[in-house]
Amino acid sequence: MINNTILKHMCKEGFSEDEIYGAYKLFFGTLVSVSRLKIINLLRSGKKNVSEMTDELEMDQTSVSHDLVRLKHHGFVKVSVEGRYRYYALNNETIKPIMKLIDKHMSQYCIHILRKMKKISENEKQQ
Repeated sequence: MINNTILKHMCKEGFSEDEIYGAYKLFFGTLVSVSRLKIINLLRSGKKNVSEMTDELEMDQTSVSHDLVRLKHHGFVKVSVEGRYRYYALNNETIKPIMKLIDKHMSQYCIHILRKMKKISENEKQQ
């Protein structure tokens, strides 16, 4: 069930419950991409321009740029222009705290899955 506060606000704006779930899908869908997650985690240490990101992530500029478009469009990153460079930074108000919560959740509830997957992989290598 959708939080009543969100539901009331969105319904006032003329959105249906299905459309609200569509917004959730867009948000969480943004986090599905490994390359976007790498960009998000890189930006946790501070703002970067595209060249810095491509070098540090060893990704091509086109991929980084496409991912940044989605991240910016969905409010995950903010952009500022300094001279001839565009610098991207995490949305400190919402995304940075969410990533802290995700880290906490993963360390408490998901680490056992990684251990299990690693053990299975090691067993398969031994066979």
